[in-house]
Amino acid sequence: MAFSSDVRDPEVVDLLQHLIRNACVNDGTEASGHERANADILRAGLEGSGCDLETYEPLPGRTSLVARIDGREADAPALCYLGHTDVVPVNPDTWSRDPFGGELVDGEVWGRGAVDMLNLTASMAVAFGRLARSGFRPRGTLILAAVADEEALGSHGTGWLTEHAASSVEADYVITEEGGVPIETPGGRRLAITVGEKGSCWCRLRVRGTAGHASAPLRTDNALVTAAAIVGRLAAFRPMPDVHDAWRRFVGGMALPEEIAAMFLDPARIDEICESFPHLGLARQAHACTHMTIAPTIVHGGTKLNVIPDQVELDLDVRTLPGQTEDDVRSLLAEAIGDLGDKVEIVWAHNDPASESPVGTPLWDELDAMVKRFHPGAESVPYFSTGATDGRFFRRRGAVAYGFGMFSDRLSFDQFLSMFHGDDERVDIESLALSTEMFEALPRSFLA
Repeated sequence: MAFSSDVRDPEVVDLLQHLIRNACVNDGTEASGHERANADILRAGLEGSGCDLETYEPLPGRTSLVARIDGREADAPALCYLGHTDVVPVNPDTWSRDPFGGELVDGEVWGRGAVDMLNLTASMAVAFGRLARSGFRPRGTLILAAVADEEALGSHGTGWLTEHAASSVEADYVITEEGGVPIETPGGRRLAITVGEKGSCWCRLRVRGTAGHASAPLRTDNALVTAAAIVGRLAAFRPMPDVHDAWRRFVGGMALPEEIAAMFLDPARIDEICESFPHLGLARQAHACTHMTIAPTIVHGGTKLNVIPDQVELDLDVRTLPGQTEDDVRSLLAEAIGDLGDKVEIVWAHNDPASESPVGTPLWDELDAMVKRFHPGAESVPYFSTGATDGRFFRRRGAVAYGFGMFSDRLSFDQFLSMFHGDDERVDIESLALSTEMFEALPRSFLA
């Protein structure tokens, strides 16, 4: 199904532009984020609509907004739209346009967060407001949670809400980010519904050396040189694949040629196809969905230009598969680092295990119906995310949490994946309109 430029929704476009321009950048520090600016905009748009509104601010400026349309029946299932309002840092020098300009160019809104995930947050909020103003009174409660701090583990956002204000966001079903982008396969169009995500096991390697004068570097024990060697080993290391059930379900639903599908499901051959598969986005996802991944991302070290450093710290983003533990990460790091291990101390920063929701639930069936409504002839396929979302907090509390939006065919799967935390993030106005329409239609059937 092709969508024309006539498919547009000025209200959601305008809201997304404002959310982008507020530049709620979360660099992981408590003083960053400033999500209050986006919470205020969303609250202003919902005031007077007839819904209940509450804001929560565990730290100054780290504001989350919760809006509710209470259900008629206390025991009926509740649905939560979960969107975050913060974005990751950006290097403006590598962008084609101002990353916080929110420009509308050739039918696309540009800016940091346009894909991750201010587009869906805006669509959820506009749809929720329209439902509230229409007098919609569902059988089960509908919740909109626009949260802070998702980009830094959610400690001051969803994590805080589910611990300190759980009754305000308690839900049986949750929809959050990632999913709904059309994927063209030999068997027809597929739309992924994210059912689970890898775990995060972040750590720091403290690499030791011996201080000395940098004017005489011969045979010194330079912690930076050792750290560089360790980074090289981590980059070259190839852990064994683990073809788990979630990945098997995704490949099984993609209608790939038999030989290609067999390679993606064969632990002995999956590395080969990941290296050669022409669609880079899918190749990266295939590799990340079937391997524990270790990515060095930040380095700290040295005290002065003319001093041999005696300590360097490497921050690692480690993502784990279902069933993998901190002990598994420790073993893999030891194997990768090898004989340099006696120079390294591991400092554990954070460990969240992988989480997953079942398919075939009432919400799955409703989303599948939406896929067929907006993309006639398309099929749903369960998808396992390589990144973290706030859905994991709800899964731990027994809720079913999926990632989903409704996107047009202007945005390819590879483009979509490449823009998460990447350059030139943008989303087309057709997708904004489709997501908004879907988020308004879903509660009328699911919560009726």
